Amino acid sequence: QVQLVEAGGGLVQPRGSLRLSCATSERTFRSYVMGWFRQAPGKEREFVATISRDGDTTSYLDSVKGRFTCSRDNVKNTVYLQMNSLKPEDTAVYYCAAKVLGGISIRYSAYTYWGQGTQVTVSS
Repeated sequence: QVQLVEAGGGLVQPRGSLRLSCATSERTFRSYVMGWFRQAPGKEREFVATISRDGDTTSYLDSVKGRFTCSRDNVKNTVYLQMNSLKPEDTAVYYCAAKVLGGISIRYSAYTYWGQGTQVTVSS
């Protein structure tokens, strides 16, 4: 079982920034495609961002393009989600996930391992 631990959530004002991190002790981290998803109260879990194993390819939810940046450090076994210009509608629990086989994907069913989630609240 791969353990993924998110950190960096919190309360931030609109137009503010947060950086989420997701770390694992697994040396196989570099073999996983990583993704970020979020779930707001009363809504389904939705894709936010994904990054390839080497970090060269990313994909984003349209509403976060230009504001969020996903990156990874395969030495530190960590994936990041830099979130800028945050909006109240970004409020959700954010989850990182690891995909074992194949390339990047926006489908949450394609991911095998999940973190526990970290709350992001954007409010004045």
